[in-house]
Amino acid sequence: MSEVERQRFVERFAAELTDAGMQRMASRIFAALLSSPAGALTAAELGEQLSVSPAAVSGAVRYLSQVGLVGRESEPGSRRERYQVRADQWFESFGSREVVLKRWDGVLADGIRAVGPDSPAGHRIAEARHFFAFLQGELGTLMDRWLQRRAELVAEGKL
Repeated sequence: MSEVERQRFVERFAAELTDAGMQRMASRIFAALLSSPAGALTAAELGEQLSVSPAAVSGAVRYLSQVGLVGRESEPGSRRERYQVRADQWFESFGSREVVLKRWDGVLADGIRAVGPDSPAGHRIAEARHFFAFLQGELGTLMDRWLQRRAELVAEGKL
């Protein structure tokens, strides 16, 4: 893949991530890291590749770190940090959602009590709560299935 093709990919994938709800700069930085040869770049390298300011890189990397898509590592012999996409970033990101779903369950339960369980709002909130409970129940099985599939892909030499 040429550098021009890689940059086209970065902008195209970033646009898809942005359409899905991710912040635009975070989308661009994530796509740039994902497609970089080493999977890791410094803030200066990201800024240069994307023609953005250090502040824009900093804010986007902070967001990506919080949602578990990017990690930080010290650059050996330097005070600079490299930002990296971990091989298991999707697994880790989705796996951490279980904690979020548990917190949402408590808030939704409070919401049902607040509006009344028999009210139209109570029914809507209850449906949301049941949906998230279903997701939480399925998430562990789904993650286990991915680990099995990933092992198969590794054995086949596809990863």
